[in-house]
Amino acid sequence: MLRVTQVKYIDNYSLWILFDDGTEGIIDLYEHLNGPMFEPLKDVDFFKQVFVDPELDTITWPNGVDLAPNFLKENMRPL
Repeated sequence: MLRVTQVKYIDNYSLWILFDDGTEGIIDLYEHLNGPMFEPLKDVDFFKQVFVDPELDTITWPNGVDLAPNFLKENMRPL
């Protein structure tokens, strides 16, 4: 199972992500912020509060939104 180990805010809606298999890359999530749960993430100050949830092994935000590691890896730009 793929796991996110680190995340860093880059700018706007872009994040740097590191996976447990050593893969890393940049993902721009702007076009993926659709629906009521994602509405708070459109505020960049809230978006910056992203963190890795150690129980879910993926990125999440204070409002409980999380994204599957496979989705993140498939949509990121590798470094």
